[in-house]
Amino acid sequence: MLGKLDREGYRVGPSPQKAKIIVVNTCSFIEAAKEESIDTILELAEYKKKGQCRALVVSGCMAQRYSTELEEALPEVDLFIGTGEYHKIAILLKALEEGSLKRKSFVDIPKFIHTDLDPRIKTSPPHIAWLKVSEGCNRNCTFCIIPTLRGKLRSRKTASLVAEAHRLCELGAKELNIISQDLSDFGSDSTEDLGDLLLGLESVEKAHWIRLFYYYPEDMSERVMKIMARSKKICPYLDMPIQHFSTKILKRMNRKATTQMIDEKIKNLKKWIPHIILRTSVIVGFPGETEEDFEELLSGIRRHRFHHLGVFQYSDEEGTPAFRLKDKVPRDIIEERYRRVYEVQKSIANDLGRELIGQTLPVIIEGNHEETDLLLCGRHRGQAPDIDGKVIINDGKIIPRGNIVQVQITDALGYDLLGRIISPSKGLS
Repeated sequence: MLGKLDREGYRVGPSPQKAKIIVVNTCSFIEAAKEESIDTILELAEYKKKGQCRALVVSGCMAQRYSTELEEALPEVDLFIGTGEYHKIAILLKALEEGSLKRKSFVDIPKFIHTDLDPRIKTSPPHIAWLKVSEGCNRNCTFCIIPTLRGKLRSRKTASLVAEAHRLCELGAKELNIISQDLSDFGSDSTEDLGDLLLGLESVEKAHWIRLFYYYPEDMSERVMKIMARSKKICPYLDMPIQHFSTKILKRMNRKATTQMIDEKIKNLKKWIPHIILRTSVIVGFPGETEEDFEELLSGIRRHRFHHLGVFQYSDEEGTPAFRLKDKVPRDIIEERYRRVYEVQKSIANDLGRELIGQTLPVIIEGNHEETDLLLCGRHRGQAPDIDGKVIINDGKIIPRGNIVQVQITDALGYDLLGRIISPSKGLS
């Protein structure tokens, strides 16, 4: 959206107080996200009274899901743009300014997918880039509203993605984070597949780290595992959402995986990539989850010792099949199970962190520690931006952000590591 607006002469303002147009890009995946989106819209709507705002725009998932209701509830919003219409934002704003719009909401079945030819303004730090390879999802998990919000899977072309990756790296990116709603399904709507994409991205000379997110275990291919194992650029890191370890609950979630299948996939991954760092996500309190099911979940977490794990408390989402399921788990039990998973994972993460003490790892520098300029912060290849821990470097050297240096790990503190710089990594700094 920023790229489209920039091309038409719009400029990002320094603050909402001075902005003539305010765009709120919303999420409605879970209840907390919806509440945050509404609070933000109401907060920014005040600038129509006390600021210079002439147009308040709501885009993204909440606009896609609730445009009719929101039009009635939020008359202060001038324009609603769904997830498949965001590329029209500049055209719609100009029409709004000219007074030619006959309606407020522009929401349809999402079909658009951008290419490397669409303008883009990168807002992440210079050394980090996010590369979105597809939109939509065909998986239809019973707890998930994403297929409704994002539409059917639309994969981008490998050539387009490689071209965009080259451009991002020419602008300074060293780390490419590969994202989508479902990475494992990439290319299923074309003649390409994820293996082809990974081989293409490896050809990007200035890309040093390539990281994969949201790769479902049931569709994990041996070809991809072998490509990862051989690669010097693809990080030995995989975000692999399993959601549960009880086959009964997985079936109620409409997942193709079983306990045995997940165990086998992880075993194969570790065979091909012995030092792989695994991130996963699980849901506690799904309808019908018994104490026995929950113990299966805990057992699987202990068995596979994930380095990073996100825990979600199940919440009813209208419009999903799970909303209609019976045997709802009481909220107090969901919260208690959440705490138990958290404590198990905290102990595992601490133990795995301590196993790294004494090792020397390549670390990308993120900048000074938020609490003091005497410390640096960075990440090793097993730590993704924003969601995983950090490496805190305590020897006070001045290293430019984005440089990759060799760091010896000296201690582990919860999800973070402490270390000291040994030397810059040749060819990467």
